[in-house]
Amino acid sequence: MHISAAAWHAVHVSITRGAPAPQGRAAALLRLPDFRRLLRTRLLSQLTDGVFQVSLASYVVFSPERQPTPGAIASAFAVMLLPFCVIGPFAGPLLDRWRRRQILLYGNLVRLLLCLGTAALVLMRVPTPVFFGAALLVTGANRFVLAGLSAALPQVVPAALLIGANAIAPTLGTIASTVGGGSGFLVRLVLPGGPEANAALLVLAALGYGSAAMAAATMGPDLLGPDLSERAGRAREPLLTVVAATGRGLLAGLRHLVHDCRPAAWALGAVTVCRFCYGLLLVLLLMLCRNTFAAPDDQAAGIRWLGLALAASAAGFFAAALLTPVATRRIGVSGWLVACAAMAAVLTPALGLSFAPVPIITAAFLLGLVSQGIKISTDTVVQTSVEDDYRGRVFAVYDVLFNASLVAAAAVAAVVMSPSGRSVALVLGSAALYAATAVGYGLTLRHRPPLTPPLCPPVPSDR
Repeated sequence: MHISAAAWHAVHVSITRGAPAPQGRAAALLRLPDFRRLLRTRLLSQLTDGVFQVSLASYVVFSPERQPTPGAIASAFAVMLLPFCVIGPFAGPLLDRWRRRQILLYGNLVRLLLCLGTAALVLMRVPTPVFFGAALLVTGANRFVLAGLSAALPQVVPAALLIGANAIAPTLGTIASTVGGGSGFLVRLVLPGGPEANAALLVLAALGYGSAAMAAATMGPDLLGPDLSERAGRAREPLLTVVAATGRGLLAGLRHLVHDCRPAAWALGAVTVCRFCYGLLLVLLLMLCRNTFAAPDDQAAGIRWLGLALAASAAGFFAAALLTPVATRRIGVSGWLVACAAMAAVLTPALGLSFAPVPIITAAFLLGLVSQGIKISTDTVVQTSVEDDYRGRVFAVYDVLFNASLVAAAAVAAVVMSPSGRSVALVLGSAALYAATAVGYGLTLRHRPPLTPPLCPPVPSDR
């Protein structure tokens, strides 16, 4: 499941500042009726995202009528993440032309209809590419909804409480997505195998998106902005002009990274390689759970193993949010990034080459921890070393690299991995890339002082 990096980033910054969110500030936020309505919409939407992602995984990995392959899993990764690469950078300018409340309302209604249509396609046993096309439309709409939720937050929260809101809302959204995914796994376990089970999950997701639309409908159409005069002014700009300007902005951010902000460029290179390795190992995990840890025809056992592994990985993410601030105070932000990559280089072959359940589940937890430690460290490096005028564009480039690396990893795994998941070459190759990242990034630190955790507020992001 895709876990929002903004949520982890907000947790990291709030912990670094001393507390996730002071109790009084959280209480003050919850006394704001419009914030509660927006938060309710977010929670219902992201809870349902978790259910939908499990329905996609169930169709690809655990359908008894098809033998799952790394190629099919790579296609599923593309469906989940390509909208974040292709649509993501252009979502913001388009959101500024439309009322955000309407995006939340109609975006969720569109996803409701698309989920019902996809469920019908599953029952009709359509070819897999047709299913993927329908699922891609759902995730494409999801990108606009997530961006709208983040852009709307300042409209319902006063400036004095915005930092607390940026910590609370994305973090609760991530928890909701995790709960939704876990609930989807439990529902799938009690349903008999077959297309009917996959269709039932999609219908459940449709109901969830419908509830999110109902929550959005409780807000006024103009509550979430943008202002009517601003919206009218932006609407007069040709859409192609806006898209072209966004593309030029991305290129400007990339040029700034390469020529003027080498520390951030090196950190982004490191996190991209490590994310690629994580993607390789995630596909390996999926295939092991499906075809090795359980008999290929025992779907329930495979789902239980996969649920346990994903829960271990999520626990590693949360552990990183707690451990990273402590570690960075001792060895610096960049030093922690190097340490995490080095630990991954050692842990990957030590635990992965056994291809046995207990070491692999342990590796899922530890690699979740070090991967998220690398991610939080990179967020911090970008925050502290990129000029404010370029920061938004650099984070947009970051979004594309972060998600595209996972899609690329799944594509590579589809070529080199057997259906059993037992791939010594993939494990050793991932370990070598982690080691090269630790050494390469470490060499860039020789002539610059270590970064310490910043005291600035989190950069708004819906990654």
